Amino acid sequence: MPDGFRFEGSLSVIGGGRMGEAIISGFVGSGIVAPQRITVVAPRAARRDELSAAYGVKCVASGGAALPADIVILAVKPQIIDGVVSELSASLAGSLVVSIAVGVSCARLEALLPDSTAVVRVMPNTPAMVRQAMSVISGGSDSTAEQVDLVRALFAALGRAVVLDERHQDAAAAISGSGPAYFAIVIDALARAGVRQGLPRDVAQALAVQTMRGTAELIDQTGLHPEALVDAVTSPGGTTIAAVEALEARSLRAVFAEAVTAAVIRAKELA
Repeated sequence: MPDGFRFEGSLSVIGGGRMGEAIISGFVGSGIVAPQRITVVAPRAARRDELSAAYGVKCVASGGAALPADIVILAVKPQIIDGVVSELSASLAGSLVVSIAVGVSCARLEALLPDSTAVVRVMPNTPAMVRQAMSVISGGSDSTAEQVDLVRALFAALGRAVVLDERHQDAAAAISGSGPAYFAIVIDALARAGVRQGLPRDVAQALAVQTMRGTAELIDQTGLHPEALVDAVTSPGGTTIAAVEALEARSLRAVFAEAVTAAVIRAKELA
């Protein structure tokens, strides 16, 4: 997509939950989609009022009232997506259907939709709320390269977006989709450890947050291998090597590997 790209079609978001709102906020805040082009489906009247007031989008109570649309984003939980798609199936003919439901394959949705309906699967994450998302994009059997690139451009407005073969979606979701929870646990653990050592909670948390942010930027901008950064920070007989040895003694890397594996297994169960 060219620089300064703006989507000029109609876009409906089925689901006004946290991730649905994050997507709306990113699209409107970045200017890639004008608010008057967006219709949001939210069953609760209070929620519709909130979203309309915050983003200037049109809000409706039912999916039927939001269709047809050029692009329809299914921002609903995987446990209910089959029912939602089945109910709206006839009205989705001709739309580009984008699903953010974890573990739900393009083929599963295609089987519920009219023949030749284009489906693109996306796994964004909650930093979309501050336009720092990592989104993984995969096209279905009836989607074109141009449609996949359109979805990539839209979700790049929320942070970063990468196109991968769908077989990698579960692994990617286990890292970037679930990852904010892992990193939040690390931040909280470091902050609590700081409090134990006498630091005020707000100071300890600020130290942990900024250090994580700065380390991520350093690795991202320099291309430095994480292990090389560990070596650069660790001096012989110093404090960092003592801390690293304590982490290694508790098999921290293995714990993260187990967490990712558990997330992948659960995604396959949801599928």
